[in-house]
Amino acid sequence: VFAQIADLKIYCSLFWSSAVCGQEHDLETPHGVLHVTIRGVPKGNRPVILTYHDIGLNHKSCFNTLFNFEDMQEITQHFAVVHVDAPGQQEAFCLVKGVRTCVFACVLVCSLCRVNSVIGMGVGAGAYILTRFALSHPSLVEGLVLINVNPCAEGWIDWAASKFSGWTSTLVDIIMAHHFSTEELTENQELIQTYRLHIAQDINQDNLALFCASYNARRDLGIERPVIGLNEDTVSTLICPALLVVGDTSPAVEAVVECNSRLNPTKTTLLKMADCGGLPQVVQPGKLAEAFKYFVQGMGYSMYTGLTYLFFCSNVKSLFCVRHLFGKQGLFIQCYFKTLAKPK
Repeated sequence: VFAQIADLKIYCSLFWSSAVCGQEHDLETPHGVLHVTIRGVPKGNRPVILTYHDIGLNHKSCFNTLFNFEDMQEITQHFAVVHVDAPGQQEAFCLVKGVRTCVFACVLVCSLCRVNSVIGMGVGAGAYILTRFALSHPSLVEGLVLINVNPCAEGWIDWAASKFSGWTSTLVDIIMAHHFSTEELTENQELIQTYRLHIAQDINQDNLALFCASYNARRDLGIERPVIGLNEDTVSTLICPALLVVGDTSPAVEAVVECNSRLNPTKTTLLKMADCGGLPQVVQPGKLAEAFKYFVQGMGYSMYTGLTYLFFCSNVKSLFCVRHLFGKQGLFIQCYFKTLAKPK
């Protein structure tokens, strides 16, 4: 394995020197072909944004709407982006071998692309994988944006329900129910039809079934909220800042709330987005881009070209949300904006 990785490093050392927006690479790894898409080049010592998609999707159908949004493009001017497609979920045929392989893929990408640290952004299964990655390699992860994350293993009731659904429903129907609530499935017909066709026609169905089965067989993350003065040095939890995101009508609301209850409240923010369902990065890209901007600023990374936009387009309500979401760091940002420029 390590001999193959050494050979790959020679090839991947050319990544950043020639990276352009949307450049795609197929990496031959010990676990099969790994498809990555690179946008931009690393900026100094800043982390790279590393994304991982949900089941039934790939990086394009999961993240293109968000990363093509104008406000998000302002952010990515200051960060390189690496989109990882789970093995077998890109258009080319390749078998997926399990969640552990997906976690190893994150480690491999960081090693091959010479990435010192990342800000992870994952949805559903991708959020679970990136959380596992952060728990096993905390020095590589500076922050996480987890959309629809579920920290729990599939329970017996869920297992029985999925088995029954497998007997009575198609794979596409099961995946759609994973992404969308009953309300969305009946009301947002244009969005539903688009993703139903994508899942049915653009993703290899055998690989999709393997990825879905692998995710359903996941283990509990084993994370626990630390108690200061009691177990903060021994408990298993995320040590990096985390932004948990879920739509108010998403099927994942309960799971995300459960995850929030297990994490350090001083480093975790729960953002429940109104008028939004199972794909907030698709339905509300503007709100998510704004939240992500404040999140990385709270981590200490400034985006100078975006300050003018924030000065004149942020109202009192949105600035109050910054203070509410990010505490003292958000309060500093609020006062900083008001001091430098007042809206005319």
